[in-house]
Amino acid sequence: MDRATIEDAVFPDCPVRNILARISDKWSLLVIYTLDKYENERVRFKELQRQIPDISQKMLTVTLRTLEEDGYVTRTIYPEVPPRVEYMLTERAKSLLPHINSLIEWALDNREAIVNDRKAANRR
Repeated sequence: MDRATIEDAVFPDCPVRNILARISDKWSLLVIYTLDKYENERVRFKELQRQIPDISQKMLTVTLRTLEEDGYVTRTIYPEVPPRVEYMLTERAKSLLPHINSLIEWALDNREAIVNDRKAANRR
């Protein structure tokens, strides 16, 4: 049994792992990154859908709710017909942005080598 498996069994409720798992899912970092493009403006749900075209409406809704629960996003509902809903990054999310940007920079710097390694592994 490897160390990670043992730690998962011993520490199933590890708060750090839980936090990292929630922000490193398929969509959360991309939603945060996309909202950051609007700086301090509120963004409508439909605009987020346009900016992230391969995310389903349901998955965007789930991701935004999770980000709201964890304090990365605020949601404002306007009592109109139809209701208008807008999202904005919180200070917590803004404090995460330098780390996201560093990770993106690292990925861009290493993309070519990683793709080449994947191709080499698939040829074996």
